[in-house]
Amino acid sequence: MATAAMVAVNPSAAEVQIGVFQGLRSSGRVRPGRCSVLPAATPATAYSTSSSTISAVSTPVKSDTPQVKRSKVEIFKEQSNFLRYPLNEELETDAPNINEAATQLIKFHGSYQQADREVRGPGGKAYQFMLRTKNPCGKVPNQLYLAMDDLADEFGIGTLRLTTRQTFQLHGILKKNLKTVMSTIIRNMGSTLGACGDLNRNVLAPAAPFTRKDYLFAQETADNIAALLSPQSGAYYDLWVDGEKIMSAEPPEVVQARNDNTHGTNFPDSPEPIYGTQFLPRKFKVAVTIPTDNSVDILTNDIGVVVISDADGEPQGFNIYVGGGMGRAHRIETTFPRLGEPLGYVPKEDILYAIKAIVVTQRENGRRDDRKYSRMKYLINEWGIEKFQSVVEQYYGKKFEPFRDLPEWEFKSYLGWHEQGDGALFCGLHVDNGRIGGKMKKTLREVIEKYNLNVRLTPNQNIILCNIRRAWRRPITTALAQAGLLHPRYVDPLNVTAMACPALPLCPLAISEAERGIPDILKRVRAVFEKVGLSYNESLVVRVTGCPNGCARPYMAELGLVGDGPNSYQIWLGGTPNQTSLANCFMNRIKVQDLEKVFEPLFYYWKHKRQTKESFGHFTNRMGFEKLQELVEKWEGPPEAPSRYNLKLFTDKQTYEAMDDLAKLQNKSAHQLAMEVIRNYVASQQNGKGE
Repeated sequence: MATAAMVAVNPSAAEVQIGVFQGLRSSGRVRPGRCSVLPAATPATAYSTSSSTISAVSTPVKSDTPQVKRSKVEIFKEQSNFLRYPLNEELETDAPNINEAATQLIKFHGSYQQADREVRGPGGKAYQFMLRTKNPCGKVPNQLYLAMDDLADEFGIGTLRLTTRQTFQLHGILKKNLKTVMSTIIRNMGSTLGACGDLNRNVLAPAAPFTRKDYLFAQETADNIAALLSPQSGAYYDLWVDGEKIMSAEPPEVVQARNDNTHGTNFPDSPEPIYGTQFLPRKFKVAVTIPTDNSVDILTNDIGVVVISDADGEPQGFNIYVGGGMGRAHRIETTFPRLGEPLGYVPKEDILYAIKAIVVTQRENGRRDDRKYSRMKYLINEWGIEKFQSVVEQYYGKKFEPFRDLPEWEFKSYLGWHEQGDGALFCGLHVDNGRIGGKMKKTLREVIEKYNLNVRLTPNQNIILCNIRRAWRRPITTALAQAGLLHPRYVDPLNVTAMACPALPLCPLAISEAERGIPDILKRVRAVFEKVGLSYNESLVVRVTGCPNGCARPYMAELGLVGDGPNSYQIWLGGTPNQTSLANCFMNRIKVQDLEKVFEPLFYYWKHKRQTKESFGHFTNRMGFEKLQELVEKWEGPPEAPSRYNLKLFTDKQTYEAMDDLAKLQNKSAHQLAMEVIRNYVASQQNGKGE
C-alpha cells in the first residue's frame, strides 16, 4: 500500500519529527456554541480542540480495528477511484439528477447540482447544474469567451456570471447536456477541473494586463501554482472528452516541484502524488499579488503570496500569508471568518516547494470528521503560527526567512481606460454583481468578436477588455455606453465596490436574497445618504450574501449583510476600504424592510461625528459597537433639514409633482431621481468623446 510520510506533532515536545504515516487518527470534537464570532484580535488560544487529527491516505486502509469517525464526503472521495465512481455511472442514467456520492464528486470536476427552488419539475425538483470555469489570474482567451457566450444561450439561462474568484459560472445546465458543455469548454482553451471541491480552487492574481515585471511575475506564479495543484489522475478527461487529454505542456519547474519527494510530501506511485485518494479536507484558496495591490483580497485566502522586488523592479522572492478564510455557520461561535497572517519569506525559486509544503501540512492535519472545521484557518488557529510554521518547514526542508516589510494595501478596481505599457490600452468595465445578460451580453460579444480581444475577469466581478489599439477606443466606448457599460465616473460609487453572491433561487444554502436583492438595497442606502446629507461622491464597501458561507466576502465589508432568515440579515460592520480589517457582527435578524432603522443613525453620525476623511469602516471601529448600538436604539430620525428640492430644476410645479410621484414608486426623492436622470443624460453625451 502506498503511504505518505506525515508530521507527527507532540504538543508537549519542543521538537517536530517526521514519522511514518500509519493511517487515520481520531480528531477531537468541537462543542458548538452560541451565535457569535471571535473578534479579530482574539488570540489563537481562544479556540482549542484536541491536538489529534485525521490525516490523508493514498489508498483505503484495511484493518480489523474500528475506523474513527469521518464525514461521508471523505468516504465518497476514498472509494471514488480518483473522482470517477459512481459519477461515471450516474451520468449515464436517464434521471435528471445524480446521487449523493456523485453530487460530491462532480464538484471536483467544476459543477454543483442545484434545483430551482421556485420551480417544480414534472417529477418534483427542477434539477439543473451550475458549471464554474477555472481561470488562473482571470485570463480568458478570445476563443473561450465566445464559446462561453454561446453555451450560456444554447444550454444555460442566457446569462454569464462573473465570480469573486475570477471565473465564469454557467447556470441552468441540464444533466443530459453536461458532457457537451464540458467538452466544449475543454476544446476551446478552457477548463472546469478543480473549480469546486476539496482541493485548490482558482488561483487569484491582479487582472490588470500591465507589462510591468512584477505584475507579469505575479501572474506567471499564479499560473504555476494552479498547475502544481491541479489533479493528475486523468478522471476529468476520461469523463468529459473520453480520455483525450487536451492540455498544454507544463513548465519543467512545475513538474519537478510536483514530483519531488525529498521531504516526504508525496504519495509514491499514486495517480495523485500530492492529493492521494482523499484530496484535501476542504476547499483551498490561493492568491498572488504585488505590494499595494489588494484587488485580490489577499488576507482572505488560505495562502496569500506577495511578490517582493528589488530597487530595480526585479522580482526576488515572496512574502507568504496563511490562514485566511471567510466561511462560518450562524450561531456556532467556534466557526468564524479569519484573516491570513505572515508566515515568512522565500526566494523566488522556492515558491512552489513552499506552497506544496503548506498544502501537505493541511492535507495531513486538517480535520476530516466535521467539515465545519476543516479549513486550514482552524488548524492554524488551534496550533498557533509558530507550531504551524515548524511543521511546514519539515515538508519545505528549510527555515522560512523573516517576512519583508510591506507598504499599505490599496483596493484597485482597474475600471476605465488604462495604458498597458506596451502601446496598447485596456478597459475595465463595471458589471453589477457580475451578471452579464441582455443587451450588455450581446454588445460585449460583438465588441470582443469584432476586435478579437482577450479578456480578464476581476475578483470584484468585473471584466477587462485587453490589448485595445488606440484607434479602437472611441468606437468601443460608444458601443459599450449604448449597452449601459459606462465609464466608471457615471456609475454610482456605491455600486463600484458592491458585491453579492447568487443566492436564491438556485443556491441550496441561501436563506435570503443577495444578487436579486442588492440593487434595491443600494438604492435605499443612497436614499439614506441623501436624507442625512451625505454627498453623491460618498461611498462605502457593501457586500451581501444569502448565507453565512461568505462567498462575496461580506466579512471584509464596511457594511456586510449576511442572510440569517427569510428576508432577514445580520449586519456586519468594521471592514475597511483597502480590505485589511475583519468586520464583526453588529446586529442579528434585521428584517429587510427595517434596514433604514439601522442605516439612518449610522450614516447620520458618520456624517456629523467622523474625523477628516474617515471612512465608514474606520468610523464604526473608532466609535465602538456599544456606542453605536445606543445611537441606533435612541434614534428618532434626523433633525428636520431645509427642503432639498429646487423647483427651478423643473419647468413648473406640475412637472415637479409628476417627478415626485414617480420617485416615490422607486423609494427615492424627486431631487434624487432628477439627479439620476441628469447624470445619465450627461453620461450618454460624454461617452464616446475619448474621455
